[in-house]
Amino acid sequence: MKNLYDVAKVIRSKNAGPFSITLDILFNSKSVYEAIKKANIITKGSIAQAYNLKEKDITELIYFDQALGIKITYNRQISSGTSGDRDVYGAQQHAPLMTFQFDETILINEVEL
Repeated sequence: MKNLYDVAKVIRSKNAGPFSITLDILFNSKSVYEAIKKANIITKGSIAQAYNLKEKDITELIYFDQALGIKITYNRQISSGTSGDRDVYGAQQHAPLMTFQFDETILINEVEL
């Protein structure tokens, strides 16, 4: 098994306004990006489970082929800067993505384009 962290060039999070968080996963290899996309590892269901969210709270999940990236946006449970918010900038919310696991055999048959 491999972690998403092992194959992604960038995994980050940030505010998408005071009520949303955006997660970005960027790859520097088209073949790895395509393998992850084809294997359907990143879904609203898998994100909801990892972040303890309801799927309806995930407002966007976009595979952006031109950038070899995946963008996920979800509603924050409390708004940025509100009493009880422990991450005003949303910069620490990417950690659960780092440990997304997948069978590394999905990468074996991919050829760099």
